[in-house]
Amino acid sequence: MILFISTACSTTEGHTPMDNDNQIADDRIEQLLGAIKDKDKETICSMFSKQALDESENLDESIEYLFSFFQGEVISWEKDSGPIVDEITENGKQIKELKTWYNVKTSNQKYIIFMIDYPVNTNEPDNVGLYTLRVVKEEDKETQLGYWQDMKSPGIYNLNNK
Repeated sequence: MILFISTACSTTEGHTPMDNDNQIADDRIEQLLGAIKDKDKETICSMFSKQALDESENLDESIEYLFSFFQGEVISWEKDSGPIVDEITENGKQIKELKTWYNVKTSNQKYIIFMIDYPVNTNEPDNVGLYTLRVVKEEDKETQLGYWQDMKSPGIYNLNNK
């Protein structure tokens, strides 16, 4: 006797990233750093999901803050942690969430960049994209970074609005 068990709902949380997940995260940081360098507000806005755009307050002001806060030419970047990948598949619909931390060194400063990105959301395709972006000086990591759950907020973290 052969028994097959199938479920309509499955969840995989916090699993090890696939090479593709690493590439998605790395592509996102490169896109972000290029947009900051070019002070390209339109590209930064386009990176965010519709949900993040709808839920965030003062995104235009936060982008201007980011442009003034992030100083110097990028010398190097490397992944510090992640991506932590959470995937939910329910009734054939998939949502994938990537949480990634990067160390970025510029000619003026060292930064830590934390992102929550949804590269896949077949349940609500308008919500594909960046949800959370937090850029802090490395020296401020103890006071400006915490558990990812506490940092999950729509848009760009703006220290001046906290």
